[in-house]
Amino acid sequence: MEELQDFNEEKEESNFDLKAEIYKYLAYWKWILFGFLIGGLLAFLYNRYTIPKYRTESTILIVNDQEKNAMSALPSGGGAILSLENDGLQNHIEKLKSKQLVESVVDELDLNVSYFIEGNVIKVEAYKSSPILIEFITNDSIVNYSNANIFVTPVSDTSFRLEVSDSDYSEIYEIGQIIELNDIKFTILPRSGGEEGNFKRTSTVNIKLTPLREVANNFIQSLFISPKGQAKDILSLSIVNPSSQKSEDFLNKLMERFNEEGVKDKQEVAENTTAFIQERLEMITTELDSVEVGIADFKRENRLMSVESGASEFQSKFSAAEQEIFNLQTQLELLNSIEDLLRQQGKYDFLPEVGISDGGVSGLISSYNSIVMERNMYLNGGTEKNPVVETLTEQLDSLRDNLFDNISSTRQSLNVKLRKLDQRENIAEGKFSNFPGLEKGMRNIERQQQIKEQLYLFLLQRREEAAISFAATASVARVIDSAFTIDKPVDPAPWLILIGGFIIGLIIPILIIFIKNLLDTKVHHKGDLGPLLKSLPFIGEVPRIAQDQSDIIQLNDRSPLAESFRILRTNLAYLIQNKDKSAGDVIFVTSTVKGEGKTFISYNLSRTLSSTNKTVLLIGADIRNPKLHRYTSNTLGAKEKGLSDYLYDYEVTASDVISKTNDDNISVDVILSGPIPPNPAELLMNDRMETLIEQAKTQYDYVIVDTAPAMIVTDTLLISQLADYTLYVTRADFTEKNLLDFPKDLKKQGKLKGLAVILNDVDYSKFSYGAQYGYSYGYGYGYGVDKESRWKRLKRRLFS
Repeated sequence: MEELQDFNEEKEESNFDLKAEIYKYLAYWKWILFGFLIGGLLAFLYNRYTIPKYRTESTILIVNDQEKNAMSALPSGGGAILSLENDGLQNHIEKLKSKQLVESVVDELDLNVSYFIEGNVIKVEAYKSSPILIEFITNDSIVNYSNANIFVTPVSDTSFRLEVSDSDYSEIYEIGQIIELNDIKFTILPRSGGEEGNFKRTSTVNIKLTPLREVANNFIQSLFISPKGQAKDILSLSIVNPSSQKSEDFLNKLMERFNEEGVKDKQEVAENTTAFIQERLEMITTELDSVEVGIADFKRENRLMSVESGASEFQSKFSAAEQEIFNLQTQLELLNSIEDLLRQQGKYDFLPEVGISDGGVSGLISSYNSIVMERNMYLNGGTEKNPVVETLTEQLDSLRDNLFDNISSTRQSLNVKLRKLDQRENIAEGKFSNFPGLEKGMRNIERQQQIKEQLYLFLLQRREEAAISFAATASVARVIDSAFTIDKPVDPAPWLILIGGFIIGLIIPILIIFIKNLLDTKVHHKGDLGPLLKSLPFIGEVPRIAQDQSDIIQLNDRSPLAESFRILRTNLAYLIQNKDKSAGDVIFVTSTVKGEGKTFISYNLSRTLSSTNKTVLLIGADIRNPKLHRYTSNTLGAKEKGLSDYLYDYEVTASDVISKTNDDNISVDVILSGPIPPNPAELLMNDRMETLIEQAKTQYDYVIVDTAPAMIVTDTLLISQLADYTLYVTRADFTEKNLLDFPKDLKKQGKLKGLAVILNDVDYSKFSYGAQYGYSYGYGYGYGVDKESRWKRLKRRLFS
């Protein structure tokens, strides 16, 4: 016996069929289109009801202290008093985003209190346009740390209903009445400038009171500051917020407060310097008065008017030395003053910069003041536990120690110089031993007087410079562009959201279909039998029967069921066309498990073959779970005895169990299964079954045997060698794909002869696109069938 094709060798090729995969999704095109439209609709609604956010920007220029300082025009240049090291652009950015500065702006603008107008779908913030205002009577120190969500609904021109979110609180109050809620006292007033009588027609207003620090943190997180320009001295500030007016007010006030804080820091240095100089002036004035009184007493006691006439030669020779001594003693006085101030004042206060030239003391004082200013700035927004503050404190401690060491070393250096000058003076005194002692005493007194006068004039000049610096302190920053809002919103992006909505709406149903197909383990169409059909021939598929249709084909039947069995009959003829016609063909019909429709296929195939004037015997060999009687129970001539009786009782002949049926003029001889025996396998193993088959082959053109499922029981395999061909039935939406290897293994092992596959119960309504099969057709065509119009075909596809 030869088959139409040799399927023993499987083709080594990919199982993936792109066209079939595409049509798997096109079968659900209505759901994909629905998801696509829903995604676009949701995106449209999101764009329609999402409050847009706008970007507000401003630009400031950081002023260079050394170039723009008003003290540069003073005689001394003013650099020794107010010169602070450049903080750097990053430090200015940190100052602008400091909590202390932002909180002061939020507090001044009352940004922790928000007003929202309740709409039908969304609520919109009414910044500076709310029809009502809330005025707090409680101190700001309590209000700024409170959290409340209040709803105000006018009920008349003079009263309103006040409700609190997440509570049952609901009371009616009069306009201006003091209300106490959670330890907060406030009153509700209509906004001034509104038309009288409009209060009652005002919509519900939602008033949100948020803690000041939380609002400040939100502004800090949304505030973006970046350098701008090649010189890196320009800062660009931007913020994104639904309320453009609020953003503009915030940025303008932030730049104003930043400038004020910078000017305040500079003026603080000038104030401290002025106070120190004033204190030293008072001390020097007292000392100068004492020296002048001493001169007068000395002259009075010694009755001298002038000692200069006798010392002109001495003074001319040693004037240079005297000047050096004066300068050195002046420096020593300033060093002593600075050292006394360091020991007396607070630990981290500003030091006066009085212009000490020796030892680098002035540079250390300038660095010390710069770090004190930076430490005070960070303390305004934090505590002494801040790591930055601790680092600056360590630097100040180190600088204080360096200052003391530097002052000590400078003093020693000056004393060394003074000792050398004294030695020179002693030598001169030896040479002028005859010079009156009175002249020496007078000179010492006058020297003290000159030192005090010079120091007094020096401090007066510095005091004036400090006063001018305080009055003419330059700004830290200059506003280049005030806050302005870009007209185009940055969020949402309408077209991007709309396109994204369509894409997501398209992807979600496709993803669901993909997951459904991925988790689907059932056979649905011929394409799912691909791995099996590489080794076995496929001879036909049977469509699903509707509830109002008969499951038994009739004579001259034009139904899709009858057409499918005619195709099955034709393909079967090609499969067995080379067989010797001296005996009938024995065709076994089996399946993997029960419920796949092998009895249904057996019965209708026998009727289809019989309608071509062939003699057919149908044997119900599934004696464990007989089903054939369901189709023949109403057929005349059916006998009580069946196959099990024949196999068990040797006195029963074949004619005793064969029932002649002629339903709708289609003659089919049937052998029913008979009573269910206790030992079906043993009965099928005896020679009675082979005898029956051999006898039937000589009397019939076709012997169709409805056998038991091959995987569940061994009955079919026991008699499989009696068959010429075996039709293996699979059922759409029922047979598991992982069971398809079972018939392939049976084929390889030679346990089933002439194996061919049938697909039963195919639902063609699911596969209006025939890519799974390589064609697209239905069974309602042929001679005598009305042609379906194009409109009806389109209507059927759209609404099926």
